[in-house]
Amino acid sequence: MNVPSVLLAGGRWRWFPVALGSSLFQALHNSCCRKKSTAPKKIIPNVAVCDENKKESGNAVDKLFSPGQQASILHVLNTASNKELEAFKLLRGRKSINIVEHREKFGPFQNLESLMSVPLFQYKTTIQVCNSILCPETGGKKRKSQENRFLRKLIKPEVGRERLKAVNSIVSIVFGTRRIAWAHLDRKLAVLDWQQNECCQLMKGTYLSSVYLEEISSVISKIPKADFYILEKTGLSVQNSSLFPILLHLHIMEAMLYALLNKPFAQDGQHQVLSMNRNAVGKHFELMIGDTRTSGKELVKQLLATSVLKEEPRVFFPSDKIVHYRQMFSSTEQYRIEELYDALLQAIAFYELAVFDTEP
Repeated sequence: MNVPSVLLAGGRWRWFPVALGSSLFQALHNSCCRKKSTAPKKIIPNVAVCDENKKESGNAVDKLFSPGQQASILHVLNTASNKELEAFKLLRGRKSINIVEHREKFGPFQNLESLMSVPLFQYKTTIQVCNSILCPETGGKKRKSQENRFLRKLIKPEVGRERLKAVNSIVSIVFGTRRIAWAHLDRKLAVLDWQQNECCQLMKGTYLSSVYLEEISSVISKIPKADFYILEKTGLSVQNSSLFPILLHLHIMEAMLYALLNKPFAQDGQHQVLSMNRNAVGKHFELMIGDTRTSGKELVKQLLATSVLKEEPRVFFPSDKIVHYRQMFSSTEQYRIEELYDALLQAIAFYELAVFDTEP
């Protein structure tokens, strides 16, 4: 079958009969009746719109601050060195370097909007940085914040700094599987009382609460009154199943001491019994080897000696008791009574780390 087709020949349109199956008909059909491509069109971003959005967000930054505040922020951005910029918490690391490099390459910042051209600075970051420049954290606030973080790691539960500063005396208590020891020190680091008590019956049998109550009540009757009672908090792993009996014993001892020594808590809600991190004490006296704390025996022996030899010793043992304490230490030296040594060291560390104005 032939169909009429139109071709341009010699500058004039002419009719030619073309068979349906011919290649010429297929070529004409493909060129004139091709379907539209379904491939997605490439979207070209509207540069003008993007620039407008950026301009609006930049202008929004400037509108958040008064002219005086803008001038103060720009003065810091244009004059501060890299080290000075790092004094602001949000400008530490690469951000301060980027500011200095941008300033050297493009000149001073003319407005707050231009800060958004610096790498790592987007709209939200720019606002936060500007606020931190206007209201930097003072040195006093930083130090107080550091002290509070340190105290939270050192002692539990949290106690107000004012109460710690007002301490007149404490009793430091350290207990193990066979004995409990305590040291009573005043804020002048004078040793008012220092002794131990054997508790050999506690881990025998089935951990009867009545036995613990009787034994610990007997010990507490000998412990002097103080503003705070400081208990040693060990770091034994609960994942070691072989230590479970010891962990159970230590937790029962701790709970009993908290309950029996913290009687005023029901009236005023103020904690008198605190737990102190054992390893923190070890680090303070440089007794740590890796994660293991070594014996404080030699250090205590040195403290006893310097109390007599020095006019201003680190710890003061009263003259009427120094002989008794030295004899007590000598009698226990071969048995390595660690609870006795640790009770004294913990009391000293508590004063030096938590009470006195010592940098953590």
